[in-house]
Amino acid sequence: MTRIEIDSGSSPFPKPIVLIGSIVDGRPNFFTVAWFNRMSRTPNIWGACIGKTKYTLKGIRENKTFSVNFPNADMVVKTDYCGIRSGKDVDKSVLFDIFYGELETAPMIRECPVTAECTLHDLVDISTHYIVLGEVKHVYSEEKYMTNDSLDQKKMNLLIFTKPALQYWTLGKVIANAYSIGKELEK
Repeated sequence: MTRIEIDSGSSPFPKPIVLIGSIVDGRPNFFTVAWFNRMSRTPNIWGACIGKTKYTLKGIRENKTFSVNFPNADMVVKTDYCGIRSGKDVDKSVLFDIFYGELETAPMIRECPVTAECTLHDLVDISTHYIVLGEVKHVYSEEKYMTNDSLDQKKMNLLIFTKPALQYWTLGKVIANAYSIGKELEK
């Protein structure tokens, strides 16, 4: 099999989609982010790569807090809209039922299966973007998304972003159990 070289800027891996929330100019605002991941367990740090000119970033920098909201397939239209329109131009807060937990400047979206409040841990400057690192303070969900006291991915039906196709997907079927299937090579 011959290997071919592809564009080094390709993203061959799917990415979770989140809606980052902050208070900007006294109003809740949400921004769609695909460049998102957990960075550390202790402390519990999550990170998102956000363009320096993004309106939501202004609120994160001013308040030192933000929310991370995980939308599901039912929210795909509103999620996409939050990524293609700026809060400078439209009030995206009217799209959602917003609630607050312990952090008064981290607006969360009730329709999202999982939401989290974060305090700003650090901003890492990488040219045209910042890696926004947030320490997770509180995470919220609902019983309907749980199985045996754990979040159930199938019940949540979270959105995933793929590139270069620029498409939203949801998870497929389970094919194996992690930290287990590899032990078959030891037999």
